[in-house]
Amino acid sequence: MAKKKLKVRSVFISDVHLGFKGCQAEALLHFLHSVETEYLFLVGDIVDFWSLKRTAYWPQLHTNVIRAILGKAKHHTKVIYVPGNHDDFMRDYIGYSFGNVQILNDYIHTTATGKKLLVMHGDEFDVIVKHSKIFAKLGSVAYDKLLGLNYYVNAIRRMFGHSYWSLAAYLKHRVKNAVDYIGSFESALANLAEDRGVDGVVCGHIHHAEMREIENILYCNDGDWVESCTALLEHKDGKLELVHWVNEFEQSTVSQLEELIDLHRAA
Repeated sequence: MAKKKLKVRSVFISDVHLGFKGCQAEALLHFLHSVETEYLFLVGDIVDFWSLKRTAYWPQLHTNVIRAILGKAKHHTKVIYVPGNHDDFMRDYIGYSFGNVQILNDYIHTTATGKKLLVMHGDEFDVIVKHSKIFAKLGSVAYDKLLGLNYYVNAIRRMFGHSYWSLAAYLKHRVKNAVDYIGSFESALANLAEDRGVDGVVCGHIHHAEMREIENILYCNDGDWVESCTALLEHKDGKLELVHWVNEFEQSTVSQLEELIDLHRAA
């Protein structure tokens, strides 16, 4: 039996990295098909052009994700695309609309409760990305290798019946420099939101899903679809929620397998 769709007011996703082998496109496609929303915010790094320049990789699933997004844009969902550093060439098209998808440098979203949220990718506050693209791209290659290890680690975990686990996220949370960097990034975005006179900020970029108050400013990072498969939702009443979709996706996959087994046994 098909599961009832989750109906929300707004969805914020970022750091999908279509065109990169580590992209969890199947989980994202499951999420997009499971949610109905009035607003869909694409908060940067949707397509990973850095990775595509190194390796031509574009499976059908990645095309299906694009089709799902354009399908929502066609059927009464307002889709706003705020480019990031991995898809920064799209910043040349700020102010244009393609297939009902509006491309903007940033956006102030008003929630159902009247809170104003600044939506931006956040790479402007990454010193490495801002001042040295060469170092940023070298870091991206190293990160890709680490995510490649993720694939093999989780293949072994699945063999033993364990759920998805991110090696990259585990290491990030335990390396002091990475922890300090995340804290500095969060504070910088919160300070910007205060300067802009809004109640909060929604960003991506650092692949670290988080929602917390920083000196009376609501900081929300919607995470990514490479490591954690996370999204930020605004419900109809204006309540904000971070969802970790990997569990929903894995449960759905298990349910489908069980249904197939039952059908086979009944045949």
